[in-house]
Amino acid sequence: MYEAYPETIEGLTLVKVLLTVVAFEFFGPIKRDTDATHLFNPEWVGHARFHLVWQLGMMFFVGMMTLCLIWCTDPLRPMHLYLASSLLAANLLGFWAAVTMVKWYKGIIWVPLVHIKILGVDENVFVFSVLSLIFLIALAVLVFYVGPQCATDIYAPTLQ
Repeated sequence: MYEAYPETIEGLTLVKVLLTVVAFEFFGPIKRDTDATHLFNPEWVGHARFHLVWQLGMMFFVGMMTLCLIWCTDPLRPMHLYLASSLLAANLLGFWAAVTMVKWYKGIIWVPLVHIKILGVDENVFVFSVLSLIFLIALAVLVFYVGPQCATDIYAPTLQ
């Protein structure tokens, strides 16, 4: 039996909601990239399409696993939130690596007539900037506020 209940952990729901908002990015490309500009682009070689479907499948299953880590585990043990954060960080860092190396692999970030600009910035860069900021806020609350509350003896199980 626990002496304390999850609802007494201040900031826990905030962290879960913020991480969930960031986790939805795992699912965005599934909708966005299954069209004539990506998956069904006749100019793409078949093997590139194979890799895209592989990537989208992985993103879907990692996204589902991330949501389960956020919502379906013991809230008094925050390790699952750290694991979810690691998966989210990998997704965000992968995007920023692609942006950083775009000249090296001769790619483009913004496709005219496909992507829009938000405040003069490519929609992907804008959205990932916002998601990165939300993620950093959630991580800070988790590391400096929620995690230490869970680590105290008051949240340890007691034998009765």
